[in-house]
Amino acid sequence: MPMLAELVEVVIGVDTHKDTHTAAVVTAATGAVLEQATVPADPDGYQALLDLAAAHPGLRAFALEGSGGYGAGLARHLAAAGEVVVELDRPARPARWAGAKSDPIDAVRAARDALARTRLAVPKSGPTRAALAAYMTARRGAVEAATTTERQLHALVITAPEAVRARFRGQSTRAMVTTATRLRPHTAAGDVEAHAVLDVLRDMARRVVFLREQADDHEKAIKALVSSWRPDLLQLAGVGPIVAAAVLTTWSHPGRVHSEAALAMLAGAAPIPASSGKTVRYRLNRSGDRQLNRALHTIVLTRLQRDERTRAYAARRRAEGKTDREIKRCLKRYIARELYRLLESPPSAPSTALKAA
Repeated sequence: MPMLAELVEVVIGVDTHKDTHTAAVVTAATGAVLEQATVPADPDGYQALLDLAAAHPGLRAFALEGSGGYGAGLARHLAAAGEVVVELDRPARPARWAGAKSDPIDAVRAARDALARTRLAVPKSGPTRAALAAYMTARRGAVEAATTTERQLHALVITAPEAVRARFRGQSTRAMVTTATRLRPHTAAGDVEAHAVLDVLRDMARRVVFLREQADDHEKAIKALVSSWRPDLLQLAGVGPIVAAAVLTTWSHPGRVHSEAALAMLAGAAPIPASSGKTVRYRLNRSGDRQLNRALHTIVLTRLQRDERTRAYAARRRAEGKTDREIKRCLKRYIARELYRLLESPPSAPSTALKAA
């Protein structure tokens, strides 16, 4: 596959930040810097970057750092204008003499890094994917906050006065939350400590209930979006709305991931050689998108519990001497292949996805 330098005449590298973006126009032939500029991170600034690029005629491409974060607005603006946009992960920062660093230096490095690549990543796009990502972020935050509050409630009960602790003895954490929501702190008015503990426990329990309801609402919205966009994913064994949403937000659209091997590498499910001497083996890949890797892990665990074919496969590989960890790695790689083939052949267009939500 040809490098980007063979396809375009100039590359505009952009170092994105919250309030400003710094761009550098670099020639593909020599890597020389033709022009640099810093613009505000707003529509006027985005248009200024388009004008900057137009001042250097010829085939061009934009290379963005942080296209899913600070550069998301610029990426959408460039895509709407029909520009070619390449997504870059944060490049390695080599040691600089006397610690020199600047946004223009990073912009030039982004452009030159893109010129040397043969595999070009396309930024994630699409309103349905963005909606799923928003709901997933909110749900994850609610679940994590609820879990943290449950732990705090449990710890507070353990250190509470005996008169308070006795009300919760023998209960699970969920039952403790239910009990705490019904507390009446004024009944311990004669004991300052017990009154305070009961008051705090009730507030914590109500917070947990609120966060759970919020997470459930987000999950319903996620299920509606997934069901409208790619209902075929939900037909796969071990794939529920949350797992499907994690896959879709990473995959984004057909063509973004160029092969099943690339999806496996993106998911951290590609086999990593770990051989030594006469021992030939592979280990789990701990890099890649960890949310996508977590989704594959969930599918594997579910299938190992409920899918007869998967359980038979695991038994056969275990008899061959494979460890459970190696078996799960093999299953993740297989599932990555299965998901890629399904995702790249969509059954229908997602035109009504947002309406269904």
